[in-house]
Amino acid sequence: MTYTRLQAGEVRLLDGATGTELEKRGVPMSTNAWSGSASLDHLDTLERIHRDYIDAGADIITANTYATSRALLELDGLGDQFEAINRAAVRAARQARDRSGRPEVLIAGSLSHRGPIATGSARPDSGAIGLDTMAEALREQAQLLRDEGCDLLLLEMMYDPARMPLVFEAAARTGLPVWAGFSARRGEDGSLLGFGPGDDIPFAQLVSILHDWDVDAAGIMHTPANLISDALDSLRATFDGPLMAYPDSGYFKSLHWQFEDVIEPRELRRYAEGWIEQGAQVLGGCCGLSPEHIAALAPLKRDRRSGTS
Repeated sequence: MTYTRLQAGEVRLLDGATGTELEKRGVPMSTNAWSGSASLDHLDTLERIHRDYIDAGADIITANTYATSRALLELDGLGDQFEAINRAAVRAARQARDRSGRPEVLIAGSLSHRGPIATGSARPDSGAIGLDTMAEALREQAQLLRDEGCDLLLLEMMYDPARMPLVFEAAARTGLPVWAGFSARRGEDGSLLGFGPGDDIPFAQLVSILHDWDVDAAGIMHTPANLISDALDSLRATFDGPLMAYPDSGYFKSLHWQFEDVIEPRELRRYAEGWIEQGAQVLGGCCGLSPEHIAALAPLKRDRRSGTS
């Protein structure tokens, strides 16, 4: 139903943050896998978060698998719990959907090229996990997410040109629909760049990977709201399918998200109205954003042509 509505030009809602919402509700974060291990010991809280997003109007909820590849979990001594952690994450999303009375809600399995981040910083250690190790871990995780019943794979925080192809390849192997989320930042000269710190890669160059892979939707995520519009314009020049927009707010300083100057729900809605005019059809939130933000976007979930919900 969601795909049919997107093809018809309707606007659908993605959920907000999962990892930072877990932290906001008191769940401890792991050193390297961040929110990854929470699915085992805090399953009730995770399910409640998914349910809160569904109740707020989300049509797609994202499993807590952004930081749960075996390669990343092994850095925290949790590699032997890879299957249990990922299965629990998807189970929490399924249970929330089953108990919500909205069986049409889709479950997205989050897949990323995330590596460890040095404590007290936001800089990734790109050399901590080799490319071959990451490729194998991503293939394993993508297959598990498919087998556990995810409806689509959401490639999140794509910004590293060396690692992005590994994520796209692993997702393509599953045969599931693939949605790709890219992250941007503003350069010192005002240009739009890929998110990667220290790598001044033009954003248009980053998203050119879409020429090489078939995806069902693409968008901008983990990017400040005031950069989304420019990034959508750049993305539209490369991709003609459904567009997504789900910004973050605040900032990361490992191990914790800093909930500072978080965008107000009403302000997010004002931005989102502009993104819809640019063609965005999937709206939501990333780190720092909560069910209140998704509820504020719910009135925008309507057919742009007829104006009906």
